[in-house]
Amino acid sequence: MLRTALVVAIVIAVLPMAAEAQSYRCVGKDGKKYYGSIVPPQCLGLPVEQLNAQGMVTKRFDAAASAAEREKKAADEEERKKREAISKEDGRRNRALLATYTSEQDIEDARARALKENEAAVKDIEQRIGTTKKRQDELKKELGFFQGNNKAPAKLEQDIKSAEFDLKTQADLLAAKKRDVSTINTRYDTDKKRYSELTKNPSK
Repeated sequence: MLRTALVVAIVIAVLPMAAEAQSYRCVGKDGKKYYGSIVPPQCLGLPVEQLNAQGMVTKRFDAAASAAEREKKAADEEERKKREAISKEDGRRNRALLATYTSEQDIEDARARALKENEAAVKDIEQRIGTTKKRQDELKKELGFFQGNNKAPAKLEQDIKSAEFDLKTQADLLAAKKRDVSTINTRYDTDKKRYSELTKNPSK
């Protein structure tokens, strides 16, 4: 009985020593091995092995791999949030589309109205360009009266510059309105296709 108690006491006394004997090891950037009861400073950011009292490897830590894993996890989470946001936005657009139109014919009617409005805007701009060109011709004729030493009035020169500026502005606006025809058709083609998909496959 006394012998058994003595053995137990010895084991209990040895356990803390074994725990204290636990150490860490790594191969430094210089190729040398470093040991310590705590992770040696030369091992920071490098793969580290945890050793038991017998010098056997019990765990391995790779700081670089852990950092890469954290970065990948963060990137995956960010991508998940983006997909979720896109999904929510698609759902919102789909609901708005179904709330706006009751049939594919509604979409075609809306297309026709948009094209008609655009056509009216084009004609209005073309009329303004015609009027400005006439005004410009009149100003140039007036400028022709001033020859030689007769300097043209500052207001006349300013009016000519203003007419030129107005013509350029209207020409740019006219080009943009003509390009809008393609944009309008693309928009309503997309709406019509999506409407058809949603009404034929409500689960989408």
